[in-house]
Amino acid sequence: MEAQVGGTALNALNLDGTQSGNGARYLTRADIKTLMLAALGGALEFYDFIVYGFLTPEIGKLFFPPGVSDWVRDLQAYALFAVAYFARPLGGVILAHFGDLSGRKRMFTLSILLMAVPTLLMGCLPTYENIGLAAPVLLLILRILQGAAVGGEVAGAWVFVSEHVPARNVGFACGTLTAGLTGGILLGSLAGTAMHTWLAPQDVLAYGWRALFIAGGVFGIIAMLLRQWLHETPVFAEMQKRKALVAGVPVLAVLKTHLKSTAISMLLTWALTGGIIVIIIMTPNILVKLLHIDSSTVFAAGSTATLGLTIGCIVFGWLGDKVGPKPTIFVGLLLMASCYYLFYTGMQTSHAMLLPWYGLTGFFVGVVGCIPLVLVNLFRAQVRFSGVSFSYNLAYAIFGGLTPVMLPLLMKSNIQMPALYVVAVSFVGMAAVLLAPKPVSE
Repeated sequence: MEAQVGGTALNALNLDGTQSGNGARYLTRADIKTLMLAALGGALEFYDFIVYGFLTPEIGKLFFPPGVSDWVRDLQAYALFAVAYFARPLGGVILAHFGDLSGRKRMFTLSILLMAVPTLLMGCLPTYENIGLAAPVLLLILRILQGAAVGGEVAGAWVFVSEHVPARNVGFACGTLTAGLTGGILLGSLAGTAMHTWLAPQDVLAYGWRALFIAGGVFGIIAMLLRQWLHETPVFAEMQKRKALVAGVPVLAVLKTHLKSTAISMLLTWALTGGIIVIIIMTPNILVKLLHIDSSTVFAAGSTATLGLTIGCIVFGWLGDKVGPKPTIFVGLLLMASCYYLFYTGMQTSHAMLLPWYGLTGFFVGVVGCIPLVLVNLFRAQVRFSGVSFSYNLAYAIFGGLTPVMLPLLMKSNIQMPALYVVAVSFVGMAAVLLAPKPVSE
Protein backbone atom coordinates (compact mmCIF):
# COMPACT_ATOMS: atom_id res chain seq x y z
CA MET A 1 0.00 0.00 0.00
CA GLU A 2 1.57 3.27 -1.06
CA ALA A 3 1.77 6.21 1.31
CA GLN A 4 1.97 9.52 -0.54
CA VAL A 5 2.21 13.20 0.19
CA GLY A 6 1.81 15.56 -2.72
CA GLY A 7 2.57 12.77 -5.19
CA THR A 8 5.87 11.75 -3.55
CA ALA A 9 5.99 8.19 -2.31
CA LEU A 10 6.93 7.82 1.31
CA ASN A 11 8.93 4.90 2.62
CA ALA A 12 6.44 2.19 3.50
CA LEU A 13 6.75 -1.56 3.86
CA ASN A 14 3.56 -3.56 4.15
CA LEU A 15 3.22 -5.76 7.21
CA ASP A 16 3.03 -8.82 4.97
CA GLY A 17 6.48 -7.98 3.61
CA THR A 18 5.51 -6.59 0.20
CA GLN A 19 7.25 -3.46 -1.03
CA SER A 20 5.68 -0.12 -1.77
CA GLY A 21 6.68 3.44 -2.56
CA ASN A 22 10.35 3.87 -3.49
CA GLY A 23 11.17 0.28 -2.55
CA ALA A 24 12.86 -0.32 -5.91
CA ARG A 25 15.77 1.95 -4.91
CA TYR A 26 18.77 0.41 -3.17
CA LEU A 27 20.88 1.72 -0.29
CA THR A 28 23.36 4.38 -1.40
CA ARG A 29 26.60 5.46 0.22
CA ALA A 30 24.81 8.54 1.58
CA ASP A 31 22.11 6.31 3.15
CA ILE A 32 24.77 4.17 4.84
CA LYS A 33 26.61 7.24 6.14
CA THR A 34 23.37 8.66 7.57
CA LEU A 35 22.52 5.31 9.17
CA MET A 36 25.98 4.88 10.72
CA LEU A 37 26.10 8.41 12.12
CA ALA A 38 22.58 8.10 13.54
CA ALA A 39 23.36 4.72 15.13
CA LEU A 40 26.66 5.88 16.64
CA GLY A 41 25.07 9.02 18.04
CA GLY A 42 22.22 6.95 19.46
CA ALA A 43 24.69 4.59 21.14
CA LEU A 44 26.49 7.45 22.87
CA GLU A 45 23.24 9.04 24.03
CA PHE A 46 21.71 5.80 25.22
CA TYR A 47 24.82 5.07 27.29
CA ASP A 48 24.06 8.29 29.16
CA PHE A 49 20.52 7.19 29.94
CA ILE A 50 21.13 3.55 30.79
CA VAL A 51 24.39 3.65 32.76
CA TYR A 52 22.35 4.56 35.85
CA GLY A 53 20.83 1.07 35.70
CA PHE A 54 24.26 -0.51 36.10
CA LEU A 55 25.02 1.73 39.08
CA THR A 56 21.85 1.15 41.11
CA PRO A 57 23.62 -0.69 43.99
CA GLU A 58 26.06 2.22 44.37
CA ILE A 59 23.30 4.82 43.94
CA GLY A 60 21.31 3.14 46.70
CA LYS A 61 24.24 3.32 49.12
CA LEU A 62 25.31 6.88 48.27
CA PHE A 63 22.05 8.78 47.78
CA PHE A 64 19.69 7.33 50.38
CA PRO A 65 19.68 7.17 54.19
CA PRO A 66 21.87 4.46 55.75
CA GLY A 67 20.50 1.89 58.17
CA VAL A 68 17.88 0.32 55.88
CA SER A 69 17.93 -3.17 54.39
CA ASP A 70 19.58 -3.79 51.03
CA TRP A 71 16.32 -4.57 49.24
CA VAL A 72 14.73 -1.30 50.41
CA ARG A 73 17.80 0.63 49.29
CA ASP A 74 17.72 -1.09 45.90
CA LEU A 75 14.00 -0.40 45.58
CA GLN A 76 14.63 3.30 46.19
CA ALA A 77 17.39 3.37 43.59
CA TYR A 78 15.21 1.50 41.06
CA ALA A 79 12.39 3.96 41.75
CA LEU A 80 14.66 6.80 40.63
CA PHE A 81 15.64 4.71 37.63
CA ALA A 82 11.96 4.26 36.83
CA VAL A 83 10.97 7.91 37.24
CA ALA A 84 12.81 8.83 34.04
CA TYR A 85 10.38 6.63 32.14
CA PHE A 86 7.44 8.65 33.44
CA ALA A 87 9.05 11.80 32.01
CA ARG A 88 9.43 10.23 28.58
CA PRO A 89 5.89 10.88 27.24
CA LEU A 90 6.00 14.62 27.96
CA GLY A 91 9.47 15.07 26.52
CA GLY A 92 8.63 12.83 23.58
CA VAL A 93 5.39 14.66 22.75
CA ILE A 94 7.07 18.09 22.91
CA LEU A 95 10.07 17.12 20.79
CA ALA A 96 7.88 15.17 18.36
CA HIS A 97 5.47 18.12 18.07
CA PHE A 98 8.24 20.32 16.72
CA GLY A 99 9.71 17.41 14.78
CA ASP A 100 6.48 17.10 12.79
CA LEU A 101 6.16 20.87 12.32
CA SER A 102 9.71 22.22 11.96
CA GLY A 103 11.91 19.27 11.03
CA ARG A 104 13.17 15.87 12.16
CA LYS A 105 16.87 16.80 12.25
CA ARG A 106 16.53 19.75 14.65
CA MET A 107 14.82 17.69 17.34
CA PHE A 108 17.08 14.70 16.64
CA THR A 109 20.06 16.93 17.49
CA LEU A 110 18.45 18.80 20.40
CA SER A 111 17.53 15.61 22.26
CA ILE A 112 21.17 14.67 22.64
CA LEU A 113 22.12 17.99 24.23
CA LEU A 114 19.24 17.60 26.69
CA MET A 115 20.74 14.23 27.66
CA ALA A 116 24.42 15.17 27.89
CA VAL A 117 24.10 18.05 30.34
CA PRO A 118 22.14 16.20 33.10
CA THR A 119 24.47 13.19 32.80
CA LEU A 120 27.53 15.39 33.28
CA LEU A 121 25.90 17.02 36.32
CA MET A 122 25.11 13.61 37.84
CA GLY A 123 28.81 12.89 38.00
CA CYS A 124 29.32 16.05 40.01
CA LEU A 125 26.47 15.63 42.52
CA PRO A 126 27.15 15.64 46.28
CA THR A 127 25.88 12.51 48.06
CA TYR A 128 23.48 11.95 50.97
CA GLU A 129 26.41 12.12 53.37
CA ASN A 130 27.17 15.66 52.16
CA ILE A 131 23.76 17.30 51.76
CA GLY A 132 21.20 14.85 53.12
CA LEU A 133 17.80 14.52 51.40
CA ALA A 134 18.73 17.19 48.86
CA ALA A 135 20.97 14.61 47.17
CA PRO A 136 18.21 12.22 46.00
CA VAL A 137 16.01 15.22 45.11
CA LEU A 138 18.69 16.65 42.79
CA LEU A 139 19.26 13.21 41.32
CA LEU A 140 15.52 12.90 40.73
CA ILE A 141 15.42 16.19 38.81
CA LEU A 142 18.30 15.15 36.59
CA ARG A 143 16.73 11.76 35.88
CA ILE A 144 13.51 13.53 34.83
CA LEU A 145 15.49 15.67 32.38
CA GLN A 146 17.17 12.55 31.02
CA GLY A 147 13.81 10.90 30.57
CA ALA A 148 12.44 13.87 28.67
CA ALA A 149 15.45 13.79 26.34
CA VAL A 150 15.32 10.07 25.59
CA GLY A 151 11.58 10.42 24.98
CA GLY A 152 12.37 12.31 21.80
CA GLU A 153 15.51 10.37 20.89
CA VAL A 154 14.29 6.83 20.27
CA ALA A 155 11.15 7.59 18.27
CA GLY A 156 12.91 10.41 16.44
CA ALA A 157 15.78 8.13 15.47
CA TRP A 158 13.47 5.46 14.04
CA VAL A 159 11.50 8.02 12.04
CA PHE A 160 14.66 9.75 10.86
CA VAL A 161 16.33 6.66 9.39
CA SER A 162 13.09 5.16 8.04
CA GLU A 163 12.47 8.31 6.00
CA HIS A 164 16.00 8.33 4.59
CA VAL A 165 16.37 4.78 3.26
CA PRO A 166 14.51 2.84 0.52
CA ALA A 167 11.35 1.00 1.56
CA ARG A 168 13.01 -2.37 1.01
CA ASN A 169 15.58 -1.50 3.71
CA VAL A 170 13.46 0.15 6.40
CA GLY A 171 13.61 -2.95 8.63
CA PHE A 172 17.39 -3.19 8.30
CA ALA A 173 17.71 0.55 8.98
CA CYS A 174 15.51 0.45 12.09
CA GLY A 175 17.26 -2.70 13.28
CA THR A 176 20.69 -1.13 12.81
CA LEU A 177 19.58 2.06 14.57
CA THR A 178 18.17 -0.01 17.44
CA ALA A 179 21.46 -1.93 17.53
CA GLY A 180 23.15 1.44 17.99
CA LEU A 181 20.89 2.20 20.93
CA THR A 182 21.51 -1.23 22.45
CA GLY A 183 25.21 -0.70 21.74
CA GLY A 184 24.91 2.13 24.25
CA ILE A 185 23.64 -0.44 26.76
CA LEU A 186 26.62 -2.64 25.87
CA LEU A 187 28.96 0.30 26.38
CA GLY A 188 27.39 0.89 29.80
CA SER A 189 27.66 -2.80 30.65
CA LEU A 190 31.33 -2.93 29.64
CA ALA A 191 32.03 0.23 31.61
CA GLY A 192 30.31 -1.27 34.66
CA THR A 193 32.22 -4.54 34.24
CA ALA A 194 35.55 -2.73 33.95
CA MET A 195 34.81 -0.57 36.95
CA HIS A 196 33.89 -3.51 39.19
CA THR A 197 36.86 -5.54 37.91
CA TRP A 198 39.58 -2.93 38.21
CA LEU A 199 38.42 -0.99 41.27
CA ALA A 200 37.96 -2.12 44.85
CA PRO A 201 34.41 -1.68 46.22
CA GLN A 202 35.46 1.34 48.29
CA ASP A 203 36.99 3.00 45.23
CA VAL A 204 33.81 2.40 43.22
CA LEU A 205 31.88 4.23 45.91
CA ALA A 206 34.51 6.95 46.23
CA TYR A 207 34.94 7.97 42.60
CA GLY A 208 34.29 5.12 40.13
CA TRP A 209 30.58 5.85 39.71
CA ARG A 210 31.33 9.53 39.03
CA ALA A 211 33.71 8.63 36.20
CA LEU A 212 30.99 6.70 34.37
CA PHE A 213 28.56 9.63 34.48
CA ILE A 214 31.15 12.24 33.50
CA ALA A 215 32.30 10.08 30.59
CA GLY A 216 28.66 9.87 29.52
CA GLY A 217 28.36 13.65 29.43
CA VAL A 218 31.40 13.86 27.19
CA PHE A 219 29.98 11.11 24.96
CA GLY A 220 26.78 13.11 24.61
CA ILE A 221 28.61 16.20 23.39
CA ILE A 222 30.50 14.09 20.85
CA ALA A 223 27.22 12.59 19.64
CA MET A 224 25.70 16.05 19.21
CA LEU A 225 28.67 17.11 17.06
CA LEU A 226 28.31 13.96 14.94
CA ARG A 227 24.71 14.82 14.14
CA GLN A 228 25.70 18.13 12.58
CA TRP A 229 26.68 16.06 9.53
CA LEU A 230 23.16 14.71 9.05
CA HIS A 231 20.58 16.15 6.64
CA GLU A 232 16.82 16.60 6.92
CA THR A 233 14.81 13.59 5.75
CA PRO A 234 13.63 13.71 2.11
CA VAL A 235 10.09 12.90 3.25
CA PHE A 236 9.86 15.92 5.58
CA ALA A 237 11.60 18.20 3.07
CA GLU A 238 9.06 17.23 0.41
CA MET A 239 6.10 17.79 2.75
CA GLN A 240 7.53 21.17 3.73
CA LYS A 241 8.09 22.13 0.10
CA ARG A 242 4.52 21.23 -0.86
CA LYS A 243 3.07 22.78 2.32
CA ALA A 244 1.61 19.41 3.30
CA LEU A 245 2.54 19.56 7.01
CA VAL A 246 -0.11 18.77 9.58
CA ALA A 247 -2.32 21.62 10.71
CA GLY A 248 -2.78 22.14 14.46
CA VAL A 249 -1.38 19.89 17.18
CA PRO A 250 0.06 16.63 15.75
CA VAL A 251 -0.65 14.48 18.81
CA LEU A 252 -4.33 15.45 18.71
CA ALA A 253 -4.47 14.35 15.09
CA VAL A 254 -2.92 11.03 16.17
CA LEU A 255 -5.57 10.49 18.84
CA LYS A 256 -8.32 11.45 16.42
CA THR A 257 -7.34 9.27 13.45
CA HIS A 258 -4.86 6.60 14.65
CA LEU A 259 -6.35 5.10 17.82
CA LYS A 260 -5.93 1.47 16.76
CA SER A 261 -2.38 2.10 15.59
CA THR A 262 -1.62 3.77 18.91
CA ALA A 263 -2.98 0.81 20.88
CA ILE A 264 -1.04 -1.74 18.80
CA SER A 265 2.13 0.31 19.14
CA MET A 266 1.73 0.44 22.92
CA LEU A 267 1.23 -3.33 23.20
CA LEU A 268 4.30 -4.01 21.05
CA THR A 269 6.27 -1.58 23.19
CA TRP A 270 5.16 -3.48 26.30
CA ALA A 271 6.73 -6.62 24.87
CA LEU A 272 9.84 -4.63 24.02
CA THR A 273 10.17 -3.39 27.61
CA GLY A 274 9.95 -6.96 28.89
CA GLY A 275 13.00 -7.87 26.85
CA ILE A 276 15.09 -4.79 27.58
CA ILE A 277 14.17 -3.92 31.16
CA VAL A 278 13.81 -7.42 32.64
CA ILE A 279 16.19 -9.57 30.60
CA ILE A 280 19.00 -7.10 29.89
CA ILE A 281 18.86 -4.50 32.67
CA MET A 282 17.42 -6.21 35.76
CA THR A 283 18.57 -9.82 35.38
CA PRO A 284 22.28 -9.22 36.20
CA ASN A 285 21.41 -7.76 39.61
CA ILE A 286 18.87 -10.55 40.20
CA LEU A 287 21.51 -13.18 39.47
CA VAL A 288 23.92 -11.58 41.93
CA LYS A 289 21.52 -10.88 44.79
CA LEU A 290 19.13 -13.84 44.67
CA LEU A 291 21.14 -16.57 43.02
CA HIS A 292 24.45 -15.44 44.59
CA ILE A 293 26.50 -15.69 41.41
CA ASP A 294 29.82 -13.82 41.49
CA SER A 295 29.29 -10.21 40.35
CA SER A 296 32.26 -10.10 37.95
CA THR A 297 31.01 -13.29 36.25
CA VAL A 298 27.50 -11.85 35.97
CA PHE A 299 28.72 -8.55 34.53
CA ALA A 300 30.70 -10.47 31.89
CA ALA A 301 27.61 -12.55 31.09
CA GLY A 302 25.50 -9.40 30.91
CA SER A 303 27.91 -7.90 28.40
CA THR A 304 27.67 -11.09 26.35
CA ALA A 305 23.86 -10.88 26.41
CA THR A 306 23.93 -7.24 25.33
CA LEU A 307 26.32 -8.04 22.51
CA GLY A 308 23.90 -10.77 21.42
CA LEU A 309 21.07 -8.23 21.61
CA THR A 310 22.96 -5.76 19.42
CA ILE A 311 23.64 -8.41 16.76
CA GLY A 312 20.09 -9.71 17.03
CA CYS A 313 18.58 -6.28 16.34
CA ILE A 314 20.30 -6.13 12.96
CA VAL A 315 19.43 -9.73 12.09
CA PHE A 316 15.75 -9.43 13.04
CA GLY A 317 15.46 -6.05 11.31
CA TRP A 318 16.88 -7.60 8.13
CA LEU A 319 14.49 -10.54 8.46
CA GLY A 320 11.61 -8.08 8.73
CA ASP A 321 12.51 -6.79 5.27
CA LYS A 322 12.90 -10.27 3.80
CA VAL A 323 9.96 -12.24 5.26
CA GLY A 324 7.80 -9.48 6.73
CA PRO A 325 7.55 -8.06 10.25
CA LYS A 326 4.54 -10.11 11.36
CA PRO A 327 6.14 -13.58 11.17
CA THR A 328 9.51 -12.19 12.28
CA ILE A 329 8.15 -10.59 15.44
CA PHE A 330 5.77 -13.45 16.27
CA VAL A 331 8.47 -16.14 16.06
CA GLY A 332 11.11 -13.89 17.62
CA LEU A 333 9.02 -13.16 20.71
CA LEU A 334 8.21 -16.85 21.09
CA LEU A 335 11.92 -17.70 20.99
CA MET A 336 12.76 -14.87 23.42
CA ALA A 337 10.18 -16.04 25.97
CA SER A 338 11.17 -19.71 25.70
CA CYS A 339 14.89 -19.07 25.91
CA TYR A 340 14.65 -16.71 28.89
CA TYR A 341 12.38 -19.08 30.80
CA LEU A 342 14.81 -21.96 30.31
CA PHE A 343 17.77 -19.73 31.13
CA TYR A 344 16.30 -18.22 34.29
CA THR A 345 14.99 -21.49 35.74
CA GLY A 346 18.15 -23.34 34.73
CA MET A 347 20.40 -20.86 36.54
CA GLN A 348 18.70 -21.81 39.81
CA THR A 349 20.24 -25.30 39.62
CA SER A 350 23.49 -24.79 37.66
CA HIS A 351 25.62 -21.81 36.62
CA ALA A 352 27.83 -23.76 34.21
CA MET A 353 26.20 -22.42 31.01
CA LEU A 354 25.68 -18.84 32.20
CA LEU A 355 27.57 -17.03 29.40
CA PRO A 356 26.32 -18.97 26.34
CA TRP A 357 22.73 -19.21 27.66
CA TYR A 358 22.57 -15.51 28.48
CA GLY A 359 24.21 -14.58 25.17
CA LEU A 360 21.67 -16.64 23.20
CA THR A 361 18.81 -15.15 25.19
CA GLY A 362 20.13 -11.66 24.45
CA PHE A 363 20.24 -12.49 20.73
CA PHE A 364 16.54 -13.38 20.75
CA VAL A 365 15.76 -10.15 22.63
CA GLY A 366 17.05 -8.60 19.39
CA VAL A 367 13.55 -9.14 17.97
CA VAL A 368 12.89 -5.67 19.41
CA GLY A 369 14.90 -4.36 16.44
CA CYS A 370 12.05 -5.34 14.11
CA ILE A 371 9.28 -3.72 16.17
CA PRO A 372 9.94 -0.15 14.92
CA LEU A 373 9.40 -1.42 11.36
CA VAL A 374 5.76 -1.87 12.32
CA LEU A 375 5.52 1.33 14.35
CA VAL A 376 6.79 3.76 11.70
CA ASN A 377 4.37 2.38 9.10
CA LEU A 378 1.27 2.66 11.28
CA PHE A 379 1.17 6.49 11.16
CA ARG A 380 0.95 8.78 8.14
CA ALA A 381 4.04 10.91 7.49
CA GLN A 382 2.55 14.22 8.71
CA VAL A 383 2.14 12.84 12.25
CA ARG A 384 4.58 9.93 12.15
CA PHE A 385 7.02 11.39 14.69
CA SER A 386 4.22 12.28 17.11
CA GLY A 387 2.39 8.98 16.63
CA VAL A 388 5.41 6.78 17.24
CA SER A 389 6.70 8.98 20.05
CA PHE A 390 3.41 9.26 21.92
CA SER A 391 2.50 5.56 21.78
CA TYR A 392 6.01 4.27 22.40
CA ASN A 393 6.85 6.63 25.26
CA LEU A 394 3.49 6.36 26.99
CA ALA A 395 3.79 2.57 27.00
CA TYR A 396 7.40 2.75 28.17
CA ALA A 397 6.40 5.11 30.96
CA ILE A 398 3.71 2.73 32.19
CA PHE A 399 5.35 -0.64 31.68
CA GLY A 400 9.03 0.30 31.70
CA GLY A 401 8.52 2.54 34.69
CA LEU A 402 6.47 0.20 36.86
CA THR A 403 8.30 -3.04 36.10
CA PRO A 404 11.56 -2.26 37.99
CA VAL A 405 9.49 -1.27 41.04
CA MET A 406 6.83 -3.98 41.02
CA LEU A 407 8.92 -6.99 39.98
CA PRO A 408 11.20 -6.98 43.07
CA LEU A 409 8.10 -6.84 45.27
CA LEU A 410 6.46 -9.76 43.44
CA MET A 411 9.67 -11.76 43.66
CA LYS A 412 9.49 -11.73 47.44
CA SER A 413 6.64 -14.25 47.14
CA ASN A 414 7.67 -16.00 43.89
CA ILE A 415 11.25 -16.06 42.63
CA GLN A 416 10.05 -17.20 39.18
CA MET A 417 8.25 -13.90 38.48
CA PRO A 418 10.85 -12.46 36.03
CA ALA A 419 10.52 -15.51 33.75
CA LEU A 420 6.72 -15.61 34.04
CA TYR A 421 6.46 -11.89 33.33
CA VAL A 422 8.59 -12.11 30.19
CA VAL A 423 6.51 -15.02 28.90
CA ALA A 424 3.28 -13.09 29.53
CA VAL A 425 4.35 -9.87 27.80
CA SER A 426 5.79 -11.84 24.88
CA PHE A 427 2.36 -13.35 24.24
CA VAL A 428 0.86 -9.86 24.43
CA GLY A 429 3.28 -8.72 21.73
CA MET A 430 2.57 -11.80 19.58
CA ALA A 431 -1.16 -11.08 19.69
CA ALA A 432 -0.61 -7.37 18.98
CA VAL A 433 1.45 -7.93 15.84
CA LEU A 434 -1.15 -10.32 14.44
CA LEU A 435 -3.80 -7.61 14.94
CA ALA A 436 -1.68 -4.79 13.49
CA PRO A 437 -3.40 -2.98 10.60
CA LYS A 438 -1.78 -2.45 7.21
CA PRO A 439 0.31 0.70 6.68
CA VAL A 440 -1.82 3.78 6.20
CA SER A 441 -2.36 5.58 2.89
CA GLU A 442 -1.90 9.31 2.90
